[in-house]
Amino acid sequence: MTETSVTGTFNGIDPQGLDSLAAKNIEKPEHGHKVVKSKTVLDSGFRNYNYVRDHEGYLISEPPKLLGDDEAPNPTEIALGALGSCISVGLVANATKRGVTLSKVEVELEGQIDISATWGVGDLDDDKVLGVSHVNVHVYLDGDADEETLKAITENAVKWSPVVNTFSRPASFDTSLTVGGGHADADGDASSHG
Repeated sequence: MTETSVTGTFNGIDPQGLDSLAAKNIEKPEHGHKVVKSKTVLDSGFRNYNYVRDHEGYLISEPPKLLGDDEAPNPTEIALGALGSCISVGLVANATKRGVTLSKVEVELEGQIDISATWGVGDLDDDKVLGVSHVNVHVYLDGDADEETLKAITENAVKWSPVVNTFSRPASFDTSLTVGGGHADADGDASSHG
């Protein structure tokens, strides 16, 4: 088991903070129930700026084959990036909990997707199942532990990833429409972004 550094971090995170967060959610699992908000604002064409909390907006676009300007990743690529990042967070958390120092963490993802409905103006067969139907996940992991331990860390990270579970379990949706007027920001306040 490796000691934490002088700065109190291990694998780049605070292990005491991790233990405290885990203990709180074991004692009261409802503390782990959160609401996550974001807002998307059309810039032009298929360019959209996305706003989360107080962070600067980030661009999501489309490649030329999908009539975009290729200035940024497209929505599915961003979703895969979120998936890989969530798995990576889980790898670091599980390694830290086990006292394993990681020297390499990379997650490569490849998703098989059906977009033939062309956002609702293409092939609209009612039997069609749109979106990503399968994801290949390849984890590159190294650290001061044997392969069996690294495999257990990987399996736990994937099993308990909130984004993996978002991909693999259906989510319910409620949709509302406001015509004209203002719009709510990511915190629910009426505002506009540039």
